[in-house]
Formats: sequence, structure tokens, C-alpha cells
Amino acid sequence: MAASRIVIENCAIATVDAHDTEYASGHVVVADHRIESVGAGPAPGHLENVVRRIDGTGHLVTPGLVNTHHHFYQWLTRGLATDHHLFNWLVALYPAWARLDEPMVRTAAQGSLAMMVRGGVTTAMDHHYVYPRGTGDLSGAIIGAAAEMGVRFTLARGSMDRGASDGGLPPDFAVESLDSALAATEGTVDTHHDASFDAMTQIAVAPCSPFSVSTELLKQGAELARRKGVRLHTHGSETVEEEQFCKELFGMGPTDYFESTGWLGSDVWMAHCVHMNDSDIAAFGRTGTGVAHCPSSNARLAAGIARVPDMLRAGVPVGLGVDGTASNESGELHTELRNALLINRLGAHGESALNARQALRLGTYGGAQVLGRASQIGSIEPGKLADLVLWKLDTLAHASIADPVTALVFGAAAPVTLSLVNGRTVVEDGHLTTVDEEAIARDTRSEAQRLARIAAQG
Repeated sequence: MAASRIVIENCAIATVDAHDTEYASGHVVVADHRIESVGAGPAPGHLENVVRRIDGTGHLVTPGLVNTHHHFYQWLTRGLATDHHLFNWLVALYPAWARLDEPMVRTAAQGSLAMMVRGGVTTAMDHHYVYPRGTGDLSGAIIGAAAEMGVRFTLARGSMDRGASDGGLPPDFAVESLDSALAATEGTVDTHHDASFDAMTQIAVAPCSPFSVSTELLKQGAELARRKGVRLHTHGSETVEEEQFCKELFGMGPTDYFESTGWLGSDVWMAHCVHMNDSDIAAFGRTGTGVAHCPSSNARLAAGIARVPDMLRAGVPVGLGVDGTASNESGELHTELRNALLINRLGAHGESALNARQALRLGTYGGAQVLGRASQIGSIEPGKLADLVLWKLDTLAHASIADPVTALVFGAAAPVTLSLVNGRTVVEDGHLTTVDEEAIARDTRSEAQRLARIAAQG
């Protein structure tokens, strides 16, 4: 059967390939679910079976954005504990999170996904680690919401086995036992992980953090992931308090502790990595360990400024993350392009820290690297999967900015005219095409209120 083709032309294009190839006016041809061609000028003539032809005048085409760290469930607790640092924020919110059930988790996933996808995300990720006993199939609910949205998705199946009685932060009834966490994680991998080139759902093994999991869970989790051939994810070096916790409990800093448990490697990525010294960064670069940089969340919780320029110079793969919507209430990744650039310029490297094209690379190809999918997504190249975004840059908000990449990164949030995942339209003229946005808004308000009532009852 002849391939169905979509043609986008007369648009600026930032391919984010190895040479940062750009076209002031060019075309992209999609054949079924892959990119067939990209280049300057109009599309080749006499293409067969063109089912849609799009005039991209006034637009910029980029690879779809790739989110590398999130907590969807936090959609239901936005706007709370707004003046707390990380540990106090966690203590304030864990009592509510420990009351989550399957309907709440599915609705929160729908809300979180809707905000990201509407804003140009084509590959999403969720680190879900709260599994209260007897609350249903939470992993299945999240995966189902992503499938319904039509977004490419990685579920980092998290876990916690260090409750308050063992010196951890979460309440005891919100954690799993070591054996049950490992068994449930393995079951999730066996049921849902797809290793194929065009996979829509993948699973990572993801114990939560050094202060909420045991050393044994980290060690056995790493062994499980490598036995199953999947990636590993956790939080690392997020705050000064975490570093103090690790030194007091384990006699070493977070990076050394992770290395002692098998948690450095090219199949690992960690969220935040704010408080890392030269030796830590060198270890990540040497081992190919990735980083999910979450600038808005780091600022919201006053965690600090991650040394992203130094990481990039050391060869560390770095992508961008929204982080949970209780520490980044906008829930959007495209704003992180701008925030990554601006916040890093407040650090030691000043105005040379990051430029617009480096920021765009973090949100696209860098994210694909971190998720282990750089051969499939993250740049616009023939043979790669057709995950693309068409940004509208001819409105008042960007009218006087000549360079389209500068307009996208430095300027106001650009409207999304079209977003494709696997060649399928998921956003059209700024609206989701696969789900009812108003219904999701109603459901999330209702579930947030229900969670607040249950948490108040204790």
C-alpha cells in the first residue's frame, strides 16, 4: 500500500540535527509515521498520495518537545505549600498524596498530559512513585491516559520503601515493601514495555530518591532494570538537605552513593542534579549518566541553579523536565526553554551560559538522549519518527523578532498550530484533537476537591 503523505512547506525549520541545520523557508514531508524528507524551498513535485498539504507561512517547525521528568498526580495539589523548600514541601503534601486512588491518578494524568501536549510536547514522561495499598491499577491508569491522548510516553515506575518509621519522609502507609515494589515494577515492565523503534509506551525502573528508598531497593532495582533491558530513573542531588542526609546516613555524597549502588551509567538519568561539584559532573560525563533539568521547579522550591553549561561541556546528556505540577503550576514544557536559558545565565557563566539554540536542543534532542530514544526522535531527519510541532510566530507577540528560534525561546509562549505524533495530529490550531479539554478541566476540579476532603479527614 502506498504511503500516505503530509506536506508542510513555506516555513522556517530548525532540524536540531548534529549540524543544527536550519532553513529560512523549507519543507518537511511525512510518509505514514516517519519523516521522509526535509529541505530548503518547496516540497518535491509529483508526490503521490498526499492527504494533506499545509502552508506554514509565518511558522517555525521543530522536533516535538520531549519531557524527561514529571509527577502527573501532583496536578491535584497545585497551588499548595507555595513558600516551602523541598523537604518541608514534601512533608506538607505527602498526607494528601498518600490518599490517591485510581480515578484520581487517571484524571491527574489527563490534566498534566493535556497541558504539555497542547504546548508542543510529543513525548511525555511520568515518574509515579506513590502506590498506597488497595487503590487500584495506578500504572495502568496513567498509561491509559497517555494512550488516549496519543502522546509517546515513558512511565518511570517509581517506588518507596523507606517510610517515616525508618527515617524517611513519606508516611508509612504510603510506601511499599521491598519485595512488593520490585515485583510490581517487574510486572509493569512485562505488561507494558515496548522496545520497538516506534514504541508509544516504554517503562523505566525508578525508585524515588535516596531519602525515601532503601539501599537494597536501589541495588536490586538497578539489577532488575538491566536484566529487563530498560532504563533507570530517580531524583539526585536536588537540595543541600539531600546532600546532608546522604552524608549523615551513608557517609558520602549523593553521586558517590549512587555509584556504590550501581546507579551511574548510560542507561540512567536523574532529575534535578542541582548540587553537583566538579567530581560529580565528571562522573556523570564519564559514565554517560543523564540529567533532567527542571529550572522552574528548582526555582519554585529554592533548590538552586543546576550547572547545566558545565554538564554539557563534560558530555553529560541533558534534557528538560516540567517536574510535578505542585512545584511548577503551569505544567508546560515550552516555558522551560526560556527558563532554562534565563536561569542558567544567573549562574557562574553569565550571558554565555546558554543560547537559544542550545535551549531548544535541551528540549528536543537532549530529551531524546536522556530517554534513550535519540535514534528515533528529537531531530528532524529522514527516517526518524514524525513527531513535529508547527509554532505560529507571525502574531503580535513575535512580530518584530526576525530570528524564529530566538522568537520561540526568548519570546512569549508561541501558539501551536499543529502537532504530530507518529504522523498523527494531536493538536490543531491550539486545541487537542484526541480528547475533550473541557471535560478534563471539570474532572480535575472534581477530583482535586475529593482528594482535599479525604486528606482533611485524615
